[in-house]
Amino acid sequence: MEALPELYAIFQGEVATVTEYGAFIKIPGCRRQGLVHRTHMSACRVDKPSEIVDVGDKVWVKLIGKEMKDDKLKLSLSMKVVNQGTGKDLDPNNVSLDQDERKKRTFRDYTSQKITLEAVLNTVCKKCGCKGHFAKECFVQPGGTKYSLIPEEEEEEVAAAGCERDKKTSLTDDSSKKRKK
Repeated sequence: MEALPELYAIFQGEVATVTEYGAFIKIPGCRRQGLVHRTHMSACRVDKPSEIVDVGDKVWVKLIGKEMKDDKLKLSLSMKVVNQGTGKDLDPNNVSLDQDERKKRTFRDYTSQKITLEAVLNTVCKKCGCKGHFAKECFVQPGGTKYSLIPEEEEEEVAAAGCERDKKTSLTDDSSKKRKK
């Protein structure tokens, strides 16, 4: 087996081919090539790798990944974490590479999950009269709309029963008014 560079090793390689998604770099001391994806060519956005490198160019690269896929070893290289003039490592602790990995992770959709409020203040605002916050946290304008916390399920049942009672009493009040007239 060929002697491959260690992970995170920096070396100077020659550009073998340039594609629309990156450039393949010949690794010195072995017959293998590694891919510098266009996202790892520069800190800036690269749309066409052919604008950055040409076949035969010597570039400094850092080996950032080794992966076995379909019985083939795939090597990932990066140019943006290496100074192209001196070959100095611009990311010695691989912080930039870790950030790139975090960006690649898929976003989880939490919209279907129910949000529960763990702690509710059992207080009434002195400014607006609504439950659940203090006067210093109140954003109500004088004469504006008042907002309060949504009541819990048990409170909703009690409130619904209270509304039904109020409707019944208002109906009886209306009927008594009609009789008096």
